[in-house]
Amino acid sequence: MAASVTNNHAGKATDGATRLDAMIIGAGVAGLYQLHMLRNQGLTVRAYDNAAGVGGTWYWNRYPGAKFDSEAYIYQYYFSEELFKDWSWSEKFPAQPEIERWLNYVADRLDLRRDIQFETTIEAAHYDEATRRWTVRTGAGEVIDTQYLITCCGMLSAPLTEVFPGQDSFKGRIFHTSRWPREPIDLSGKRVGVVGIGATGIQVIQTIADTVGHLDVFIRTPQYTLPMKSPAYGPDEVQAYKERFEDLRQTLPHTFTGFEYDFQYTWADLSPAERRAVLEDIYADGSLKLWLASFGEMFFDEAVSQEVSEFVREKMRARLKDPRLCDLLIPSDYGFGTHRVPLERNYLEVYHRPNVTAVSVKDNPIVAVVPEGLRLADGTVHPLDVIILATGFDAGTGALTRIDIRGKGGRSLKEDWGRDIRTTMGLQIHGYPNLFTTAVPLAPSAALCNMTTCLQQQTEWISACIAHLRQQGKTVMEPTAEAEEAWVRHHDETAGATLIAKTNSWYLGSNVPGKPRRVLSYTGGVGTYRRKCDEVAAGGYPGFVIQ
Repeated sequence: MAASVTNNHAGKATDGATRLDAMIIGAGVAGLYQLHMLRNQGLTVRAYDNAAGVGGTWYWNRYPGAKFDSEAYIYQYYFSEELFKDWSWSEKFPAQPEIERWLNYVADRLDLRRDIQFETTIEAAHYDEATRRWTVRTGAGEVIDTQYLITCCGMLSAPLTEVFPGQDSFKGRIFHTSRWPREPIDLSGKRVGVVGIGATGIQVIQTIADTVGHLDVFIRTPQYTLPMKSPAYGPDEVQAYKERFEDLRQTLPHTFTGFEYDFQYTWADLSPAERRAVLEDIYADGSLKLWLASFGEMFFDEAVSQEVSEFVREKMRARLKDPRLCDLLIPSDYGFGTHRVPLERNYLEVYHRPNVTAVSVKDNPIVAVVPEGLRLADGTVHPLDVIILATGFDAGTGALTRIDIRGKGGRSLKEDWGRDIRTTMGLQIHGYPNLFTTAVPLAPSAALCNMTTCLQQQTEWISACIAHLRQQGKTVMEPTAEAEEAWVRHHDETAGATLIAKTNSWYLGSNVPGKPRRVLSYTGGVGTYRRKCDEVAAGGYPGFVIQ
């Protein structure tokens, strides 16, 4: 049942529609902050979420082993020192239950629940050119009439769940990691198959291996991995990071990836021995620092990429030992950092367990789910009691294309993005007035960013933009086709200079058949992106039609 909503002053139109100034889709990191800011402007605003509680990705992703891979003290809101300091983390990289509790703490401290409607699916949003407002329909038949529509749906919130024919025939249970049940799932003694070894699959595999009866891991694309070190935080450690509030608030928005560390070494300035020393030192940090703050040249220079990649391969080989496992699990056809880099804790050692089998499906793919388990192309059937799909997402676009969003002239966002994925700075889309977006393509919040850093920046920009419109007595804002084309061209030129653009991964939508190929995330850097967005606002929003 949808949660009750009180004191939000949402009006009812004569046709029975709920009338709002602003409507937010999503109650995760971005949605909560967006609601707080717009409500503080005095707007009539409500957030809607199909979950039963707040948290967004941290509500849905409760699979075994789900954890941060951003340091807890930077995965934070920085608009309130009190909010920051009144919450204490238990370790450097906490697990999902603690993260979900934190987001509930935020919702309660800011008194947000009274303006959030849970267990509500948004099915359609159509722009009415006559009224210059959006008409939104929910799965339960509610109609919302809103001036501004803000999507805070998240980058990875449209899971690829129906990936194999025959899934309904399976006699056991199938779980997608991002739709893991709230109730405990007992895997002890079970024959379990995990499909996928990206960041999520790795967390699951390393967590359940010593519990299940037997574990089959179905491996298609090997991943470079880095070991995670997550020390517990006592009072001294907590006090130490809380004392850094102002430093972090000033630093994070301007680094290349929104993390506290940044690229500080130049490859050509160091001798081979010095480079090796830097790599060893950063590797020992037990974080994503090797990826996000070692040598930026590895994203552009094939020779540097090869050397850094070989360093990571060497580390992985030393732990795997078995040549067959090395062939299966260590990448050789793409460079370190051009795909999402997972952090792990004794993941590689899992494959040495007698109850774990590594199954290569690169040249012998899974073709169907059968009642007994998974069938491969050569006819082999792997009998299973439980199938866990760590099969990823329709990243960046899927959350919006699964809603029937229609702009001017009835144009369909699903159809538009089906031809060409385009946005203006990841904040608006030409042809869709008063539609504001976060965590969509062509902005760093699409990936390659500490999400709270980028989502705060985007929601703040949107809030300031709406405040500007109201101050000017204007009601509608839309980017011009020319401004959007200029941003797309800049984005593509920036991405095209990187090795990321030359690989296949969800960073380019390559995991979704038929999806237009484009690097989804802006690769010019978080600080650069922020500066460009700030310049647009300071200049009175050139490139946008405001009426």
